[in-house]
Amino acid sequence: MHARVVAATTTAVLGTAALLLPAPHARAGAERPTVIAHRGASSYAPENTLAGVDKAAELGISWVENDVQRTKDGELVVLHDDNLKRTTDVEQVFPNRAPWKVKDFTAAEIARLDAGSWFDHAYAGARVPTLAQFMDRVELHHQKLLLEIKNPDLYPGIEQQTLKALDNDGWLDAPHLGRLIVQSFSADSVRTIHELKPAVKTGFLGTPPVADLSWYATFADQINPSYTSISTGYVTSVQAFEGPHGRPLEVFTWTVNDADTARLVAGYGVDGIITNSPDVVRDALPEE
Repeated sequence: MHARVVAATTTAVLGTAALLLPAPHARAGAERPTVIAHRGASSYAPENTLAGVDKAAELGISWVENDVQRTKDGELVVLHDDNLKRTTDVEQVFPNRAPWKVKDFTAAEIARLDAGSWFDHAYAGARVPTLAQFMDRVELHHQKLLLEIKNPDLYPGIEQQTLKALDNDGWLDAPHLGRLIVQSFSADSVRTIHELKPAVKTGFLGTPPVADLSWYATFADQINPSYTSISTGYVTSVQAFEGPHGRPLEVFTWTVNDADTARLVAGYGVDGIITNSPDVVRDALPEE
């Protein structure tokens, strides 16, 4: 235990020091990082809506990220926050239902809400999509899906339910498995997904100490940290481990929205960049 703590502390110190160094140039011969549209192309359309998926497709972005929560009556819906206040008109439609938690509303009630006007009047009437609706739109555009299970502690059994929904929509067959990653900030949730369906590629959201990476590598294919918490040394350390499918762990970093930061993290050697502005990040990266 003591050795683990010392190793973790040393890693943290070294990682901080590395962040103070000048930005590295992109590795010679390195693959161009994958660009993932965060909550859809959320700089240009309301987050986690079908319009956001459409905008990502219009920009030529093949990967879309989303967030999954569960309603009072057990429907999986695509929404980032555990309450409906920030991105819908729930306070006007249901003024006496504070604190407006997703888990306290039925799917039919949530379907009544405007999830677009807060972003721009041009998107008035956009709805909070169900997971099934979101997956169908991703499929329509032949895109790929980075699905985040949000707040699993609030929704017991959401891992099994998410896998069932994916299966029902055809996303667990062999061709789709190459277009799907399931991630979470909860290591227990990621591990549960891996145990229930080992063929599914998984990611852990966070920056665990290097000393702990061998444990994460037993159930996660990716370590997906905030860009503010990484360095070349950390990325290289992650990629030195093999994940549960026998391939090096990958790093998808978030949330990068400007060209300079995109070039910085690409120089660290990350495998993917999650961004609200996928066109900006894509155009900042060198051609393969």
